[in-house]
Amino acid sequence: MKRIPELILNLLYPRHCPGCGRILKNQRALLCPSCRQTVSPFTEDYCLRCGRPVEPEQEYCAECSRRTRAFDAGRSVFLYDERWKTSIERYKYYGYREFADFYAEAMAYIFRSVRAEWRPDLIVPVPLHRKKERQRGFNQSWLLARKISRLTGIPAEKDLVVKNRATASQKKLSAPERKKNLRGAFSVRKRITGITALVIDDVYTTGSTVEEMAAALKAAGAAKVYFLTLCTANRPR
Repeated sequence: MKRIPELILNLLYPRHCPGCGRILKNQRALLCPSCRQTVSPFTEDYCLRCGRPVEPEQEYCAECSRRTRAFDAGRSVFLYDERWKTSIERYKYYGYREFADFYAEAMAYIFRSVRAEWRPDLIVPVPLHRKKERQRGFNQSWLLARKISRLTGIPAEKDLVVKNRATASQKKLSAPERKKNLRGAFSVRKRITGITALVIDDVYTTGSTVEEMAAALKAAGAAKVYFLTLCTANRPR
């Protein structure tokens, strides 16, 4: 009897597989059997700073080798290929919010390997400008942050950082344009002296968003800032 509401919801709004988009035959599963065989996290040969892929003999990617980062380190679960590009677009723009359950589980899995080293005090989602959040209906990073918080026991704070101005979409901008577009876009609403923050976002591409988030958090007193994303681009655009 307790499962009747869940069964009705599954009939009306069936859950889909984040890997391929097909309706899940087992509505309690996070992935379909086929995707369980092919989906695997990216766990080797990554930059020790930003988590982007590197050659086996490299410790840092070319970009992290030549510049100082505002963040301390970051990791991602998957490479941003066509599978995950399509999956994240469905999640953000087409109502497939159930994907967040699998995304959060995958991100928490990767986080376990660095938790003892990073020791974050607080989970912080990348905020959307209030206008965009109204248009989209939710903040995809906050939904992930909230679920990761439940899985890890680390508190998450939605409104610690706000996006104080609307910015152009980052999708078609070059790395320098992205950096300029986001400069000064985030504000921290209170002092967080000595806090270690874990920033949550869906994709790491050029790093501009995480850089600005880390700079704002450290300006507010954060001691260290790490980040965790579902995907990382193979190389800067």
